[in-house]
Amino acid sequence: MEGTERYNALRPYLAARFGCEVRKICIDGGFTCPNRDGRVGYGGCIFCGGRGAGEHIDPAKSIREQVETTLATPRRRPTRYIAYFQNFTNTYAPVYILRERYDAALTGDPRICALAIGTRPDCLGDDVLCLLSSYRERLPVICELGLQTASDTTAERINRGYKTSVFVSAVRRLAAEGIEPVVHLIAGLPGEGETEFLDTVRLINTLPVAGVKLHSLYIMEGTRLADIYRAGGFSPIGEEKYVACAAHAIAALRSDIIIHRLTGDCPAGLLVAPEWNADKSRIIEKIRRKLTEENITQGCRA
Repeated sequence: MEGTERYNALRPYLAARFGCEVRKICIDGGFTCPNRDGRVGYGGCIFCGGRGAGEHIDPAKSIREQVETTLATPRRRPTRYIAYFQNFTNTYAPVYILRERYDAALTGDPRICALAIGTRPDCLGDDVLCLLSSYRERLPVICELGLQTASDTTAERINRGYKTSVFVSAVRRLAAEGIEPVVHLIAGLPGEGETEFLDTVRLINTLPVAGVKLHSLYIMEGTRLADIYRAGGFSPIGEEKYVACAAHAIAALRSDIIIHRLTGDCPAGLLVAPEWNADKSRIIEKIRRKLTEENITQGCRA
């Protein structure tokens, strides 16, 4: 087998599930984060930028305008869309505000086929879960959580702001409500190597996780990690090491979990290091080649 046949890739999975090509509409919902405003901490995770991801989104546009701009883009073939609230913590507000903002994204256009919410596991109270579950009557609901690592020691080092036990509980509660948990995992965190990365994958295997996003730790301008790097306190993971980590994570990952991405890419003009992270296509191709060379299929070492 070659290429995506060796792992459960997102694009073919979505095409099979919804009957056509599926794209994401990335949305800045105007939220902040409890790890920035003082409820949990200040400054956020050490690698997190000032926009909390989604730097390409125009914050001057309303939620409805963000969605309608994408829906109006001509496509050569039939396309459906996932409304994806990406920036910061998208369940960090009273429920009536969450409902207003989610409803603004779900315009009634039949091409919107799912709702995806990026958030923290410590911002999923029972009232929020009830709200998210209510949307399941209309369309699938996905909840993305930035675990990054199973190690509480590393979590303190990167200023994550919650214990892994909180994440474990959140995933189980989401799945019990029929909400699909997707988890972000980062290789190359300070103090971690491949062993620790695979330990995190093994935790994921024990939980009702629907999907994962694999990332290498890159250094973005304007982050505390950039300051640490420039002071000589951190060296990013090398390209070949990341390729090996990603391939071995696929081997260790439970075979039914959908892999949403194989690498993260820094917004244009903001990458401090490593330079190799800028070429996303090359990295993906090298990971696929590594899978073939080592005869790896997803879950073969789970």
